[in-house]
Amino acid sequence: MYQPRFYREWINRELKKFNVAYRETDLLVLADQKRAEFCFNIVKGLRQVLDRYSVAHPFFLKSLVPVRVTAQAPLAVRQMAASAAAVGVGPLAAVAGLFAEQVGRQLLNYSREVIVENGGDVFLSLEKDCKIAIFAGENSPFQDQLALKLSAAQTPLGICTSSGTFGPSFSLGRADAVTVLSPSATLADAAATAAANQIRVKGDIDRVLAWAQGVEGITGIVVIKDDQIGLWGEVELTGRQSSSLPRSGKENG
Repeated sequence: MYQPRFYREWINRELKKFNVAYRETDLLVLADQKRAEFCFNIVKGLRQVLDRYSVAHPFFLKSLVPVRVTAQAPLAVRQMAASAAAVGVGPLAAVAGLFAEQVGRQLLNYSREVIVENGGDVFLSLEKDCKIAIFAGENSPFQDQLALKLSAAQTPLGICTSSGTFGPSFSLGRADAVTVLSPSATLADAAATAAANQIRVKGDIDRVLAWAQGVEGITGIVVIKDDQIGLWGEVELTGRQSSSLPRSGKENG
């Protein structure tokens, strides 16, 4: 079911802003110039690739565990499979990050700065520092309070969130929010799901932070459960006021 993406109204960035929608995919894109048709064609092409592959391999998008694919599989399929396998989840957990990353990286051929948001999962490449709010749900004691402070030098970067207490994300855990940073938004998406799956009580936070440190490609993580926050890596928390871009629980697609 579609969830209103209220957080898109929080964005404060001097870039051209446009939406790209195709079937379940609904992207918000910010760039130096508006290239909606270009981005739409990328999204449509990716979706067609995944649809064709899933017809021949119906388990690919249904499995909750890693799926082995051959070297002859399409690149997008291999990227999703590899990212999911790295953290022990099914390939679908990487799909939102994949779409955001593929659109963003190709758009960088035409724009110095790019932000692509896909249901709260983000790929961005910036020339100026920014803040990205972390949304942990309306019942969180940290509601509307927290943001990640990011330097332009950290980008290109994927920032993806999963939650077990709000939003349409499928999660086996009860985390209010797990936000993962990685140069690969595809990996960040899968890792956010994997980490959130492991959080049921506040005592799980330290174990999940240690787990994240062992995954190659993860550069930072923030875990919020009830009234506690855990963080590791290249993350700096600050107040949410004047955030450049919001965070939310992820939506597939």
